[in-house]
Amino acid sequence: MNSLFGEPDAPLAARMRPRSLEEFVGQNDIVGEGRALRRAIEGDRVPSMILWGPPGTGKTTLGEIVARSTGAHFEKLSAVSAGVADLRRVVAEAQARRRIGARTVLFIDEIHRFNKAQQDAILPYVEDGTVTMIGATTENPSFEVNSALLSRSRVFVLHPLSDGDVATIVDRALGDPERGLGAQAIELAPDARETLIGYANGDARTALSALEFAAASAPQQNGAKAIDRALVLEALQKRGSTYDKGGEQHYDIISAFIKSVRASDPDAAVYWLARMLDGGEDPLFIARRLVILASEDVGLADAQGIQVAIAAQQAVHFIGMPEGFYPLAHATLYLARAKKSNSVGQAYSSAMRDVQETRNDPVPLHLRNAPTGLMKGLGYGRDYHYAHDDYSIKQENLPENLRGHTYYEPGENDEKE
Repeated sequence: MNSLFGEPDAPLAARMRPRSLEEFVGQNDIVGEGRALRRAIEGDRVPSMILWGPPGTGKTTLGEIVARSTGAHFEKLSAVSAGVADLRRVVAEAQARRRIGARTVLFIDEIHRFNKAQQDAILPYVEDGTVTMIGATTENPSFEVNSALLSRSRVFVLHPLSDGDVATIVDRALGDPERGLGAQAIELAPDARETLIGYANGDARTALSALEFAAASAPQQNGAKAIDRALVLEALQKRGSTYDKGGEQHYDIISAFIKSVRASDPDAAVYWLARMLDGGEDPLFIARRLVILASEDVGLADAQGIQVAIAAQQAVHFIGMPEGFYPLAHATLYLARAKKSNSVGQAYSSAMRDVQETRNDPVPLHLRNAPTGLMKGLGYGRDYHYAHDDYSIKQENLPENLRGHTYYEPGENDEKE
């Protein structure tokens, strides 16, 4: 097994990687004392599994710990560089080991990067127990791992580390004289420590990488390297964003955005807007969602809402980013504060249900166009009442089989004429 443990020239994040469950920080809901996965690792009964979570939460580390804790042979592949030939080699070696009573654990980093053929290639050997597979992924396995492989694996969800977890890891790195920075006499200012922990966004690797850079750049003061907040911010450059505009975060955050506007919560709505823009979301995608919101959730309660949304879409298209956040925020706050009605969608859905579930009767004769004498002779347009002549006269405009049906029911907030 390839490992960076103990290599002095490895990055700090690799050197500080926990070597046992006792050193592992966070994820207590899956590897805490008494949890099923912890018992399985300690008892060398590791099932095939998918470790799903954002970067820096311990997926690869957990795989490395399995290697140290289990009596099975450990193989590690990266889905970025490995192909079917690599999988066949690992399987052949695992089959040879199995014949002499030895087991193989195969760790596949970034398993979501394996295509269908590669996933299919490993499936039979996971199924028959030739290998115990541990896949690590930052993407939702429901979307990225085929259902057959998923059904033969346990999925464990790893969450972003808490600020307390990151603080523990940072302090450990500062105090460890062998693997960490403990031999360098580093003074991390309290506000610098707070910034480093907060800006890491629950990612231990981000925190340790920034700490290592800051320590290398820190000036000497009274025999120690002094790291202040400005140096930490320089090392971080930009707060790490967990937003993935091509993955689950895209769907989760746009859902939160829509539901916040619908709930008339302008604070939450503009926050989720900022999260999307900070993560690099297409501003025109957001503008399209605002146009839909304007009809779906504001509707006739404030008919000007759709005009505001369309204006925002045109403005963003015209001026681009970064200034495009102004019209997007303008429309977001307007729609969040507006009265709400979903009568537009309900009316259309009711009408569509009758279109699909009832006989499509011909257009009533009095509503038909009559451009020729033949058509007029057949009664097209006869007895049509021109509404502008007298609005008090009501004429039936639905087909015969749907006469009297009501689709539009005004919402409580719908503006009345």
